[in-house]
Amino acid sequence: MIRIIPFDTLKPEEILNRDIRAEADVEATVDAIIADVRARGDDALRDYARKFDHAEIGDLRVSQAEIDEAFASVEPEFVRTLQMAADNIRAFHQQQVHKDILFERAPGVLLGQKYTPIEKAGVYVPGGTAAYPSTVLMDVIPAKVAGVKQIVMTTPTGPDGKVNPAILAAAVTAGIDLIFKTGGAQAVAALAYGTQSIPAVDKIVGPGNIFVATAKRKVFGKVGIDMIAGPSEILVLADGKSNPAWVAADLLSQAEHDKLASPVLVTDSMELAEKVQAELERQIPQLPREAIARASVDTNGKIVVAANLDLAIDAVNIIAPEHLEICLDDPFAVLSRIKNAGSIFMGRNVPEALGDYFAGPNHTLPTSGTARFSSPLSVDDFVKKSSFIYYTRDALGQVKDRIADFAEHEGLHAHAKSVTIRFEEDGQ
Repeated sequence: MIRIIPFDTLKPEEILNRDIRAEADVEATVDAIIADVRARGDDALRDYARKFDHAEIGDLRVSQAEIDEAFASVEPEFVRTLQMAADNIRAFHQQQVHKDILFERAPGVLLGQKYTPIEKAGVYVPGGTAAYPSTVLMDVIPAKVAGVKQIVMTTPTGPDGKVNPAILAAAVTAGIDLIFKTGGAQAVAALAYGTQSIPAVDKIVGPGNIFVATAKRKVFGKVGIDMIAGPSEILVLADGKSNPAWVAADLLSQAEHDKLASPVLVTDSMELAEKVQAELERQIPQLPREAIARASVDTNGKIVVAANLDLAIDAVNIIAPEHLEICLDDPFAVLSRIKNAGSIFMGRNVPEALGDYFAGPNHTLPTSGTARFSSPLSVDDFVKKSSFIYYTRDALGQVKDRIADFAEHEGLHAHAKSVTIRFEEDGQ
């Protein structure tokens, strides 16, 4: 049963289950996989597919015929759903595109900043026992909007050596056709270093298990990554007028993900807390993933009861959740006071699943308290910023002595000379 904890007795170690460090054996396994993929390339990927996915893989690249076959096998209604979701995701992310900056700081002085898409992006999509076509849309579409030239997707197959048709249908919808049959840490290694079939990329995005997360951390520096994702989290901020059945259902929408997921209710109403506690006990046995939800709720779930809404908001900012639902009549009245949250769901009619699949904002979000300093996946993840400077000779002459003085105070006389030499007769 989920615990009810008064906010004023909440201990730091009780905030959330947030230790995403890998065990030593995971670290060692990932190190060995990365080294093996670097050494043997495609052969290593086929061996790992045989070992972990129980699949025999010939050509690692998904063929156009396989893509067409999968797309044709998916229900037309689901294809329409994918297209509608993709339209929403694309429309939202198009609003994130930046304009280059150029301004005249002084006569003869132009300063600016330009945005350049990265050349190649790698998208990791989990597969195997579960299919996440939503991840395809959320991770590929921002890259397309940003203008990335080549997007490489990797995803594991089932034992039959085929990729889940829903994932391939989402890939078609998102506009990607370079897809490879490999998963786990080995896929991350392949994207980072390249193999005979898989091109090396500049940045890797997408969620995965502890082996994938550890591999992403280890290849960071060779390539960029979006984030190191931990178990999923949801925090529902709700007052006493909230429907306890709805709140319980929203908590379970994340609890069914993973035994390590963290469903949290923060409220100023002990009555609501007790009703949600009882409602969870009623709803959990009805879930197909009952065992997972039960472990998540009992081990990592909690209901935090604060004396008033102000303290409840303080609790939200301390926890810094991945997903935050604000179940109040006027959620906009408190929005400016929310400092730490990955994605915010406003009002009583906005379940977290709306953002997972359909509304448009990205569902690849900072977990493990990293919403204190990081952001959801966006177009920004797929562009680089370069500043630029232009001075005329006259403009440089106006400030040359200042620059030389600054450089000499740092003991960097060649820096100073590189400016002053331009104003010495004949450059001598």
